[in-house]
Amino acid sequence: MTQQLVIESFPAGGPRGHWPADEFAAEQRAAGVAATVVMDMDADAFLVVVPQQRDGG
Repeated sequence: MTQQLVIESFPAGGPRGHWPADEFAAEQRAAGVAATVVMDMDADAFLVVVPQQRDGG
């Protein structure tokens, strides 16, 4: 099963909106890390996440 690990968080109410999160994720992807941006509605934040393998147990 694949889970996601949050590697950075950016407030959604920031003056540049989602751009800092997108820029950070792009830098991670350029470095070979499969980073994506998701919105955490409860925390009102953009999260940069990477896939994390979970052991089957």
